[in-house]
Amino acid sequence: MHLITEQIQDVSILVEEDSKTGEKKNYFIEGIFLQAEQKNRNGRVYPKRILEREVNRYVKEYMNEKRGFGELGHPENPTVNLPLVSHMIVSLKAEGNDYLGRAKIVGTPNGEIVKTLIDEGAKLGVSSRGVGSLQEKQGVNYVQDDYFLATPADIVADPSAPDAFVRGVMEDREWVYTTGGALIERKIDNWKNIITKTPKRNLDKAKISVFEDFLKSL
Repeated sequence: MHLITEQIQDVSILVEEDSKTGEKKNYFIEGIFLQAEQKNRNGRVYPKRILEREVNRYVKEYMNEKRGFGELGHPENPTVNLPLVSHMIVSLKAEGNDYLGRAKIVGTPNGEIVKTLIDEGAKLGVSSRGVGSLQEKQGVNYVQDDYFLATPADIVADPSAPDAFVRGVMEDREWVYTTGGALIERKIDNWKNIITKTPKRNLDKAKISVFEDFLKSL
């Protein structure tokens, strides 16, 4: 299964202040986090029934349990890394085929970075993250039933980045589920396939490439 991300830039930033002291208390971002039944700029369509199922699961298992976190930047795997958390999802509701979300910026190091960026007037966006397979039909990639929503919103600074940048950075790895539900990167098989399928004249270069990829994964 591929790591699947979608970016949305139309999010609002809210800052709550103490009415007496004027001190800033809470920072939020809100807007459309997810969209179903329409082709997005990455050429993908999320069927409503799949997205609805995953949102309901996410709300029940993560958001309602106060562990619906997101990160700052472009994570390269589908699991949330707590040291990198910048915000917590506090609301995620359907409005037609859109899912409107609200996230509170928390007091972690990355959260403080986001608060500083907001204070400086930075334009931020959100990027959903999940894993699943795709089926192409007439040039459109449809997300399949095995889709798993990891987080509806990571905070990104380049929501207008070209589609190729998103695919190149975020979808160059495959993931599988173990029986216990954990996610394990399926890299070893990919490396073997590269070595076995590379013509002998290019084998040395392929081995170097695989070794460099291995070093990056450490």
